[in-house]
Amino acid sequence: MDNIFSFQTILLTVAILFVIKTLFSIINKNSNRKLPPSPPALPVLGHLHLLKPPLHQALVGISNRYGPATLLRFGSRPALIISSHTLAEQCFTTHDVAFANQPQLPSVMLPNLIGMANYGSYWRNVRQIAAVELLANQRLQASSDFRAREVRDMARQLFQSYNQTERSGGFGKLQLKNFLFELMLNVTMMMIAGRRLCGDNVENLEEMKRYKEAVEGWFELSGGANIEDFVPIFRMLDLKGVLKRMRVVTDVNEMMAQKLIDEHKHEGAENRETMIARMLDLQKDVMDLFLCRTRCTITVDHRKPLEFLVIPLKSDEESERGGSGNILFHDPEKYSNSVIRNVCISLLLGGSETSTTTLAWAMANLLNSPYILKKAVSEIDAHVGNERLIEESDMTNLPYLQHILNETLRIYPIGPLLLPHESSKEVTIGDYEIPPGTMILVNVYQIQRSPEIWDEPTKFKPERFEKGNADEKWMIPFGMGRRRCPGEALAMRKMFLVLGTLIQCFDWERVGDKLVDMTEGAGLTLPMAVPLEALYRPRKAMIKVLSEL
Repeated sequence: MDNIFSFQTILLTVAILFVIKTLFSIINKNSNRKLPPSPPALPVLGHLHLLKPPLHQALVGISNRYGPATLLRFGSRPALIISSHTLAEQCFTTHDVAFANQPQLPSVMLPNLIGMANYGSYWRNVRQIAAVELLANQRLQASSDFRAREVRDMARQLFQSYNQTERSGGFGKLQLKNFLFELMLNVTMMMIAGRRLCGDNVENLEEMKRYKEAVEGWFELSGGANIEDFVPIFRMLDLKGVLKRMRVVTDVNEMMAQKLIDEHKHEGAENRETMIARMLDLQKDVMDLFLCRTRCTITVDHRKPLEFLVIPLKSDEESERGGSGNILFHDPEKYSNSVIRNVCISLLLGGSETSTTTLAWAMANLLNSPYILKKAVSEIDAHVGNERLIEESDMTNLPYLQHILNETLRIYPIGPLLLPHESSKEVTIGDYEIPPGTMILVNVYQIQRSPEIWDEPTKFKPERFEKGNADEKWMIPFGMGRRRCPGEALAMRKMFLVLGTLIQCFDWERVGDKLVDMTEGAGLTLPMAVPLEALYRPRKAMIKVLSEL
C-alpha cells in the first residue's frame, strides 16, 4: 500500500514539475510578444477555474471585462477568446489557413471526422467527398424523397398517437426534445444507410438503442471544457471517467458505421440510393481503374497529393501517330473503408443533435410568441394549402418560415463557440500577436447578440429578416472560411421541412400558463436546460390529409 502511495506521489510530482516547466517556457517565449489581456491565472490549472457551465456564457462575462480578444490558459494550453465580429472575420478570412487546424484533444477520439481532422490532404479528401459527392445541391435534390418519407411518417405517427389517447378534441402532450431527436436520427440515417434507428420497423431494437445512446453520449462528453484535455495528471487519473466513456462511445460509433458498410457490400450497393452506396460505387470505380490490366507507367502528380497520373505506355501504332492516351484518376485510398466510415460518422453526428436543438429552440420561441406562430400558419395556408403536405420545393414561397429559422440560428447558434481552431503559425489579430499552437474559440453566441449589430438583440423577431433588412448583418452559425460546415444546405432543408410540417399539421400550445423555460444548458450544441414539452392536436383543416398518410 505504501509503495502504491509513493508511486502516485512521485507521478503527481513529476507531472506538476513538467507543467510548471512548460508554463515557464511559454512565458519566456511570449515575453516579447504583444499578447491580448488575460485574467489572473492559477498554477497548473490556468483559467480553468473560471469556466463554469454553460461555457459560452462564462466566456461572455470574461470578454465583457477584458475585451473582444482575451487570452486564457486551459492548463498549459493557450486559448484565444474572440467576441468581436471584426476580429472573427480576420481569423476566417485574412488568416483562414493559419487557423484551419483543429486542436487534437485527448477526449476527441475520432480525430479523422470532417470537423475534427487537421487541415491537410486527408481533410481535403473527406471534405470534398462530403461537399461534392454527397451534399451538393444535385445530390440533395436526389435524396429529398428519403427526408420526405420520414417526415410524412412522423406526421402520421403523431396523428395516430393523438387519436389513440385524445378523442375529445383536447390536446395531447409531447416531449418534443426526444421526439425531434429520434426524427432527425432517422432522417439522417435513412439518407446515409437506408435504415432507421428509432420508432417503428426498426431491425434489432437493442442494437439501434445502443447506437442512439452512442450519438447522444458523444455530444454530452465533447460538449464542454474537459479538464482531462488540459491537465496531464487529471488525464492519467481520469477520475470522472470521461475518457473511458468516450472510448466506449467511439467504439460503438465506429462499429455501427463499419457494419452499415458491410451490409451494403453484402446486399449490393448498386441497388440502393444511399450515401454509403454512392461512396461504395466510387470506391469500386476507382479500384477498377487502378487494377486495370493495361500496362502503364505511374508517376505521382505532386500538385495533387491524393491523385495519380496514369500514362498508358504507347503502342507502336500510337507512337507513330504521336498519341498519348493520358487519363487522370484518384488514389484508391481516397474511398477506403476507413474514409467512408469517418464520413458516415461525421454526417450522423453532425446531422442529428444540431438540427434537433435548433428545432427545439424554434418551437419554444413559437410557443412563447403565438402571434408569430399564427403568422407562419397563415403563410403556409396561403402558399401550400390544406390538400397536401409541405415540401422542400416550397422553400422559396415561404420566406417567413425561413426567417423563423434564421432568427433561431441567430439567437441560439448551432455551436455557440463553433468548433475550436488552432493557429499553425504566429499571426496578428487586431493589435495582438498570437503565438502558434493557440486554441481559438469564437463566441458566436455573444457576437450574434451584439447591440452594435442588431436592434433588440435578445428579442425573437423574425421580421428583422424581411425585405433583406438583415442581409448585411453578421451571422455565421455554420462557421466561416474553409472550415465552414459542408452540411449547411442539408440542415436548412431538413429543419424547414420538419418545422413546416409540424406547423402545418398541428395546433400547438404551452403546457400550463407559464412561458416556456428558455434557460440554456451546457453542451456543444446549446441545448435547452429543461427539455421542451408541448401540447398538440391535429388542425381541422389537415385531418383529411393526415388520415390518408
